[in-house]
Amino acid sequence: MDLVKLVQDQYIEKKDMPDFNAGDTITVYYKIKEGNKERIQFFRGIVLQRRGSGATETFTIRKMSGNIGVERIFPVNLPSIDKIEVNKKGKVRRARIFYQRERTGKAARIKERRM
Repeated sequence: MDLVKLVQDQYIEKKDMPDFNAGDTITVYYKIKEGNKERIQFFRGIVLQRRGSGATETFTIRKMSGNIGVERIFPVNLPSIDKIEVNKKGKVRRARIFYQRERTGKAARIKERRM
């Protein structure tokens, strides 16, 4: 048996996350420690990709802050993630939608998938 997989299964706790893919709009609530205080901040944006598997899986989120695009990569098993909320399901044909980086305004819209 694979020794790395055995250790990952034993020591890394699995979080119950909602099912989301590229094109979905999600909100990630994560804890920030400032000195001895802790607060929860959220990051809402479109999922550009999910990458990896198991303990090393990550996902990239992009949001527009004013006229500037901000991307952030979150590991799935990050202990500081409080919760993940799926706001909208997007209808895209690709697993990685990096073409969104060049688009602004109406061209950047993603159709919503019916649930």
